[in-house]
Amino acid sequence: MSTISTQLRNFKEPTKDQLTHVFFSIPEVPPVPPKDTEKRGSGDIENMEINAILSFGAQEVEDSYAGKLHLLPPYLAFSSLDRKSVKFTLPLSTVRRVERLNARAGVYALSLSTWHGMKIIVQLTSLRPTADLFCSLLREALKAELQRGQMKAVKGFVKTCYSEGLVSLSGISDNEREDGSLITETKEGCPPPETEFHGGLGLQFKFPGDPKKLREASKIKLWTTYLKNHGRNLTLLRYPQCTRLVQVGLPNRLRGEMWETLSGSIYLRFSNPGLYDQLLLDIRGTNSTSFEDIEKDLHRSLPEYAGYQADEGISALRRVLQAYSHRNPEVGYCQAMNILAAAILIYMSEEQAFWLLEVLCDRLLPGYYSPTMHGTLLDQRVFESLVTRCLPMISDHFQAVDVQLSVASLPWFLSLYINSMPMVFAFRIADCFFCMGPKVLFQVGKAILKINGEKLLQIQDDGGFLNLMREYFASLGDSAHPESADPRTRAITRFQELLLISFREFAVISDETILSERRKYRNEIVNSIESFSKRSAVRNLKTLARFTKEQAGFIYDALYKAMCEVPPPPAAAPPPSLLTTADGNQEKAETRIGIPTFHVFLSEILTWARSEKIVINGFQQRIDREVAEHELIDRLFYFWDTSCKGSLSAHKCPQDLVSGLDGVMFNDLMENIEWFFNLHDKNKDGYLTKDEVLTLSESFLFIFRHEIGDAYLGAVSKFMTNAFEYGDSLLPQHTDSKTGAAEPREIGHNQPYLNLATFRMVVLADEVLESFFETDLSASFRLEPVPDLELPPASSGFLGDLWSNIATQDNKRMFNRLSDELGKTIGKHQVIYRPTIGRFTKLEEPTARESLISPPTKTTSSGSSLDTVVVSSSPSTLDTSSIHDNGPLSGSVFSPMPHLKAVNAAFMERTPFAIDDAGDDDDDSDLDMVHGEDDDRVLDEVDAFLEAHDSGLTEADKEMAKDLLNAEPVK
Repeated sequence: MSTISTQLRNFKEPTKDQLTHVFFSIPEVPPVPPKDTEKRGSGDIENMEINAILSFGAQEVEDSYAGKLHLLPPYLAFSSLDRKSVKFTLPLSTVRRVERLNARAGVYALSLSTWHGMKIIVQLTSLRPTADLFCSLLREALKAELQRGQMKAVKGFVKTCYSEGLVSLSGISDNEREDGSLITETKEGCPPPETEFHGGLGLQFKFPGDPKKLREASKIKLWTTYLKNHGRNLTLLRYPQCTRLVQVGLPNRLRGEMWETLSGSIYLRFSNPGLYDQLLLDIRGTNSTSFEDIEKDLHRSLPEYAGYQADEGISALRRVLQAYSHRNPEVGYCQAMNILAAAILIYMSEEQAFWLLEVLCDRLLPGYYSPTMHGTLLDQRVFESLVTRCLPMISDHFQAVDVQLSVASLPWFLSLYINSMPMVFAFRIADCFFCMGPKVLFQVGKAILKINGEKLLQIQDDGGFLNLMREYFASLGDSAHPESADPRTRAITRFQELLLISFREFAVISDETILSERRKYRNEIVNSIESFSKRSAVRNLKTLARFTKEQAGFIYDALYKAMCEVPPPPAAAPPPSLLTTADGNQEKAETRIGIPTFHVFLSEILTWARSEKIVINGFQQRIDREVAEHELIDRLFYFWDTSCKGSLSAHKCPQDLVSGLDGVMFNDLMENIEWFFNLHDKNKDGYLTKDEVLTLSESFLFIFRHEIGDAYLGAVSKFMTNAFEYGDSLLPQHTDSKTGAAEPREIGHNQPYLNLATFRMVVLADEVLESFFETDLSASFRLEPVPDLELPPASSGFLGDLWSNIATQDNKRMFNRLSDELGKTIGKHQVIYRPTIGRFTKLEEPTARESLISPPTKTTSSGSSLDTVVVSSSPSTLDTSSIHDNGPLSGSVFSPMPHLKAVNAAFMERTPFAIDDAGDDDDDSDLDMVHGEDDDRVLDEVDAFLEAHDSGLTEADKEMAKDLLNAEPVK
């Protein structure tokens, strides 16, 4: 987190289209360059949504639902009015036929046939022109998919999905155990079974838990029936029963495919065939910092699971993590990512796990696994806010005894509870997470606190909190009501109680609630992370030189502001030939700033690196600051670039800048003269050429450009005269053959001409230059508090959005230009430049010393004439406090330090749970069940989660929908 990063300040609220894509789990389609016109397909077709009524082709299977139909090429999506009852996302390549139905007058209905033979009837309830436009766009999108050849790719892709074989076989295959793992032992002379569908490590090493206790056979039957009627993989329709079955728990063998279907990663795998294999080829033989971090955590990833005690599991985990870090170098690898990848690899193939990991990190949990972990910290702040609102007694007690809620909750969120509770239960929560979104993490977390509320009010420290949570998670398989006389009540486990409370009592926590709370606390978290990064950067400096920690903090603030205004190029790894250093360690990629960013940085701390002008136009009085552009600033950049890389280090700590500033800000007279001389000595031979003397004179003129009077201009003029006069006098003499006079030998403009001693004599010959090098040069570097940067405003309703769109920097500049033009028209426009040095304010030029040997007594400026030209006597225009906010960067109450400690502590060790042990198929233990009662138990558990799902239709609308089921296509 100590890396200087401005990514957090570039955050923008997602647009309506982006939120729609997230809701339907649709990947963003990258823009196609204008040159690649042949590749342009359905992504160029306009998006559109229309009111519609959805009916299922099979009668008496599902009710009809009112909602909105979205055309999001290359996808077609639908959601019911309540946005939770019914939802589907169909790739257009899976639509095989579209017909308009011959229905009642005024009814506009379409019949869609999908790849898996389903018939979906959509009644468009908008006006006729709108419906015609929608159909026209749908027709164009389907043609584009046909031209791209995606429809041909469906057949080969669905063969990789287990649901295809499950539906066709109508049950468990002969080569599978009850838990879904494959039977590898074969009879003599029989080859091992071959499968085309994808699967995870569980096929070989078995799945966690006892299949009989998990009722795998009953779940498979229920899901087989649902998938037959409602589509599967690419064409799955999510009706209310789908959500209920997910809450009960997915069967082991189907879990991986359902995870990628519910999350939308299946669409990425479908649209990017062969990309994962290509990534593996690209990273073969390469190395990176992320790869080293991955190697450290491989053997700490679910070590209790048998698959990760073998080379097959470790190798698969390594390939997935390395492929992801190579594809997303900005994220790379973050701790806890190995836990997620290891968990999903139990149920998914490497390719499936790779795409699901990308969806997790980029869309479902944005910012959770970034270098700053800002997403995790933000959601922890949101979780604390929700606990304070819903469970105030627990929140007040935690504050009273100084217990950090995030000590336990942060590992919950980071690992989706996988690292905290037994895997068989954590995967049930993961099922709901992929189906219903991130709100599940908040609902389950609050339910855990409520169930343990009485015990939580007794704890006194963080250790007691962690021990209580560990004991509770270990007892999730126990009965929630062991003393009840009702056997059905006794059969309810603590985990079932947890889910029931999560989804019933805390159903009020919606996706909109989470988004609103994130907007509310985002700026607080950004400020907290930046404050922590600043302290880390100052602490990581190799040396503070002669600066205090406060002054080093000011340097950091100025650099951070410059990087926000002119972002540096992204951190890049060194060339392959330079990947290793002399000691054999890999050289890490680092962020370095270029000249444009350096100009802005220097303008914050150096007076003559900026131009400040006071503008008075009759309507307003303001101070405008402009970044100066001059060869002297570029020369200073390369002078501080001691590593000769053409950039300055900004990785973790601005060491190059601190060292460079230390070389000038604390110098005395002679040291400053030598520093300025060395700055212009290009080849570092101890001499200035004639061209370099002229360049040095131009540097003086640039520094003194806004000074009042002719004092500094005269000083530079005398400097040039004396420099060439004494420079010529030190050249080797030769006698003219004609006149016999001794003259200096002529030399080229690029030959050594003026040494340091002579330069020092010339400078000391002038009182103005002597004063400049004695005090003014060092004083022109001013380390002052930098005003807090404005963060992007959070959405605050219509008026707030309207004001944020009006009060932009471009609009402010436009208003300033307009007022300046009006001021010029009425003759009241005036511009006054603020002096960068400001020592001499008289119009008369001070008398320079006549001799270098016996200089006259130095006069002070205290006796100067009162006949001065003052820019302004108003402190509101000249006092820098009117420009800058001198308050230091205030530390936020929310500190990320406890969260980091919690992460390191939580992921070093995972508590093994006996319930995760794979069950033995030969175990004939009596489960007190009679034949057929197992299925009834599962259905009873499904019914426990039933909620009212309003279809949004009147009785007349339902009758109309039933009539459409038997309607004939229009001839």
